[in-house]
Amino acid sequence: MSQKVLSAVTDAGYTTPTPIQMGAIPHALQRRDICGIAQTGTGKTASFVLPMLTLLEKGRARARMPRTLILEPTRELAAQVAENFEKYGKNHKLNVALLIGGVSFDEQDRKLERGADVLICTPGRLLDHCERGKLLMTGVEILVIDEADRMLDMGFIPDIERIAKMIPFTRQTLFFSATMPPEIQKLADRFLQNPERIEVAKPSSTAATVTQRLVASHNKDYEKRAVLRDLIRAQDDLKNAIIFCNRKRDVADLFRSLERHGFSVGALHGDMDQRSRTTMLQNFRDGNIQLLVASDVAARGLDLPDVGHVFNFDVPIHAEDYVHRIGRTGRAGRSGRAFTLVTKSDTKYLDAIEKLIGQQIEWLNGDLSALPAPMESHDSSRPRKKDKDRDRDRDRGRRGRGNHKSDIKNNDDTVETDDVVKAEKKVESVKTERKADNKHNNSPRHARPYPANDDNRDRRNRYRDQDDGPTPVGFGDDIPAFMLIVANAKA
Repeated sequence: MSQKVLSAVTDAGYTTPTPIQMGAIPHALQRRDICGIAQTGTGKTASFVLPMLTLLEKGRARARMPRTLILEPTRELAAQVAENFEKYGKNHKLNVALLIGGVSFDEQDRKLERGADVLICTPGRLLDHCERGKLLMTGVEILVIDEADRMLDMGFIPDIERIAKMIPFTRQTLFFSATMPPEIQKLADRFLQNPERIEVAKPSSTAATVTQRLVASHNKDYEKRAVLRDLIRAQDDLKNAIIFCNRKRDVADLFRSLERHGFSVGALHGDMDQRSRTTMLQNFRDGNIQLLVASDVAARGLDLPDVGHVFNFDVPIHAEDYVHRIGRTGRAGRSGRAFTLVTKSDTKYLDAIEKLIGQQIEWLNGDLSALPAPMESHDSSRPRKKDKDRDRDRDRGRRGRGNHKSDIKNNDDTVETDDVVKAEKKVESVKTERKADNKHNNSPRHARPYPANDDNRDRRNRYRDQDDGPTPVGFGDDIPAFMLIVANAKA
C-alpha cells in the first residue's frame, strides 16, 4: 500500500492486519476479483477501503462520473463505510459521495456535480439518481458489494443486475460477507470473473469470544418481556446491550415496556427517518442509553465495538441472521455474551441455527421441559381486560352512569332496583316534555319559545344538561332583538 495509507493506519492505532486483510489486500492491489468470507468484526471493511485508497491515488473523477462504487444493504452501513474513508483517507484529497435515502436529492446532486472518486450508496437511491439522469456509470473501475449474501438474498438481485449492466465489463468486483451459502455463491459467481476466494474462517461460524446461552420462555409476549427483564437485571457486568426483535412492531412494543419499567432504552428500526436513526445510534455509542431495541437493520455490519451483551428477544427466522446478531458483541478480540429467548414454537428455527453454526448451544436454566407454569400477566404494557372495558365505557360517555338495567349486577343475576326504575321513568318524562316543547317552539305564532318566568327558565337549564333532544336551529332559546323587528316593505 502507499505511504499515505500506511501513515493513516498507523495514526489510527493499528499495527497488525487481521487474517482477512492479509488475504484480501494483496489480491485487491493486483486488481483481482475477490470473494472474501470472514466472521463479523474481523475488519472486512478495511480489506477493501485500504487498497481502494491506494489505487485511487492515480487519476481524478469527472462530474457525475464516479470512479468506484460501493453498494451497501442499509443506510447505517453506507454511512459507516464513509466514516472509514474519512479516517483512512485523511492524507488524500478524494471526493466521497454518500447516496442514501432520507437525505435531500439536491444536496446529493451538488456532491455529484463536483465529481465523486468514491460513491457509497444503497441500490434504491442509486437507481433513483440514474433514472433522473444525474449519474453516468461508465467510468466505474471498482465495484464493491458488501454483505453480499444479504444484498443478493433480500430482494436486491434485480437492482444489482441493473446496476451491473451500467458498469463496464472490465471492472474489478469485490464481494465480502460473513456468510455465503451455496445457493448465494451461485448468484455471486454471475458477477465475479475468476475470483480469488479468501476464506479465513468457516462460513457462518460464530466468534469464540462470544458466550452463547438459550433461555426458555412461554409464548405469551408479556411473559417473554418479564423473562427478559429478569435476565437483564441478573447481569452484574452489563454495560450496554442490543435487543433484537423480528418485527418492527415488536420493537416498538418492547421499547415502551422497558421504558415503563425504568430502563435506559432506545429503539431502532427501518420505519424511522434517517436523522432519528443516526441520532439513536450516536446516543448508544456515547453511552447516553444503555439498551437498544432493534430490528435486523442493526444486525449487519454496524461497527459498535464495545457492545457487551446481545439479547435475542425473538429467535431469528433466518439462521444466518443469528450469526450477524451475536456478532455485534465480542468484536476485535473482546469477550461478549449472547442470550436467546426460546419458546416451544421456535424449536425448528433453533435447530436450523445449530445446524448452520455446527454446534449445540447450552441452556441457561434448563430447557423448555423445565418451564414453570404460565404466570399471570403483570406487565403494565399489556392492558388488562378490565382496563379495556373501562376505556371503552369512557369513550362512549357512559362511565359512572346507571341508565341501563344491565349496568347493575350482583353475584347471582341482573336485578332491577327501585332507583333504576325511578331513573328510567324520569328520563322518559323528560323526553316527552322536551318533544312537546320542541313542537311548541316550532309554532309560527310564538315569537319566543317560552314565557319569561322562573319555572320555564329552570326547565330550560335542566334541558341543557340532557343532550338527547334535537339540535337547536339558529340561535336556540336566545333570539336577538333585531331579529324581532318587522321589516319595512318600502325599504
